[in-house]
Amino acid sequence: MNRRQLLSASTAAALLPGHLALAQPAAAGRQLTVGVRTGPESIDPHWSTLGGHIEALRHVYDSLVAQDENLVLKPGLATSWRAVDETTWEFKLRDGVTFHDGSPFTAEDVKFSLERIPQVTGPMSMTLYTKRAKSAEVVDPLTVRFVTDGPAPTLPNDFARLMIVSRKIGPAPRNEEFNAGTAAIGTGPFRYVRWEPRGDLVLERFDGWWGLKEGAPQPWARVIRREIPNDAARIAALKSGQVDMINYVPATDVASLQRDPTMDVVVGDSVYVFNVYFTLAEKLPRLAKVDGREIPANPFRDPRVREAMDLAIDRRALSRVVFEGLAKPMSQLMPDSFFGASPNLPERRPDLARARALLAEAGYPRGFEVDFHATSNRLPGDSALCEALAQQWSRVGVKANPNAVTGTVFFPASTRGEYSLQMSGWGTLTGEAAYTYGAMIHGPDPSVGLGNFNRSGYSNPEVNALLLDGSRTLDDAKRREMFARAAEISMRERPMLPIVMPQTVWAMGKNKLSFTPRVDQETLAHLVSPKGA
Repeated sequence: MNRRQLLSASTAAALLPGHLALAQPAAAGRQLTVGVRTGPESIDPHWSTLGGHIEALRHVYDSLVAQDENLVLKPGLATSWRAVDETTWEFKLRDGVTFHDGSPFTAEDVKFSLERIPQVTGPMSMTLYTKRAKSAEVVDPLTVRFVTDGPAPTLPNDFARLMIVSRKIGPAPRNEEFNAGTAAIGTGPFRYVRWEPRGDLVLERFDGWWGLKEGAPQPWARVIRREIPNDAARIAALKSGQVDMINYVPATDVASLQRDPTMDVVVGDSVYVFNVYFTLAEKLPRLAKVDGREIPANPFRDPRVREAMDLAIDRRALSRVVFEGLAKPMSQLMPDSFFGASPNLPERRPDLARARALLAEAGYPRGFEVDFHATSNRLPGDSALCEALAQQWSRVGVKANPNAVTGTVFFPASTRGEYSLQMSGWGTLTGEAAYTYGAMIHGPDPSVGLGNFNRSGYSNPEVNALLLDGSRTLDDAKRREMFARAAEISMRERPMLPIVMPQTVWAMGKNKLSFTPRVDQETLAHLVSPKGA
């Protein structure tokens, strides 16, 4: 699969003085200003699992295991790892790494970070990535062993999201201490300077970063990540020279930017999928209506209703119209090439006559009305997709009232179970099914740490067993088969509907920057270079 393509473009004004930093000689130290759709929720890296939060704080903190642009694992703060036995993993740590305050990085910091995560009371718990590790044992300053709750073949994948903080911050620093910088002590390529919520995150180059010793380029003396959630405003900031590059260019603006002679456009593949979630509780938090009157029954508990709403969706049309062709129709929750995806789930095609017949069989010959919530700033096109889905469902008599709200409103409300029908994006950031299906399809079960993000309430004992056994099976062939079977059962029962997987688009000044897109959509400043440097 082609993971990147660079497209040149044609029509707008020359860049203004905001780009002058790029033209300075390397010795003077350059500034990079990036306009981003979303920023961090805090400066505490363990506060949230949201992609925008993780992406921003990767500049300050390193993870135990790293991933390349295609999510292939590679050394991070750990240089190697091995399974000692069925319930023990050993990680060897990188020598000579220092934190931003000059203190040495050791196994004690890894143990501290792991043990800290369950104590952080953020909106979306990072325990999703650490739940399999029961304890950490410091063998020596550069060796740490993790005892797991059973065979844990995906532990290195999970630890690609385990960001390490210094044990010197103490057991219970508050958000205020991180945001003020006193607890923001990482080993990453940049030091934290300041952050304004919904505004600028300012960073300075850390000359002691271990990556520099490994030969990693680091041309930026200063980086500003400017949060600009409005798509039009973000593009205007780029064209006026207020920022050097932007992420999440909406599909509707790609063609015009490609024609602009002052712009370069970079298109990359993605691992994010837009999914619709049905609430399957006996009573909906926001009751459905028939002929304008609220009804006590939950229509979504009937599989015929879920199938009807699936058959009302024309995914190819959504990809073509909403995303200008920069999206792929999806029949499962992650890319077909990922570990555990099923090869037996065909493309989902619309059938309006069958959808209407199923609704009539289920007792809704005139359809019903329900509120439909979605994010407005999670991924490009989310608001437009929310509106388009509502229009498609209306063709079979389902009136879904679209409500697109910001992630800061949506995710807490979703976690509290306030939505009857909802949509958001999810990325399989570990590259395998245990992460996605275990979090969203396994029944909510804190005792095994699965179902953390199950918003439907779906729970099928066979699927649960397949996912739990698969997550603890070291035999790759058997594990792949278990995950694929769980995907097939759950996708045919439809507690969630995968819709489309959009591509990601960045834009920047013409011939100014070199940038290789990542499938996790992260825009990392230390992976951006001035052209000709």
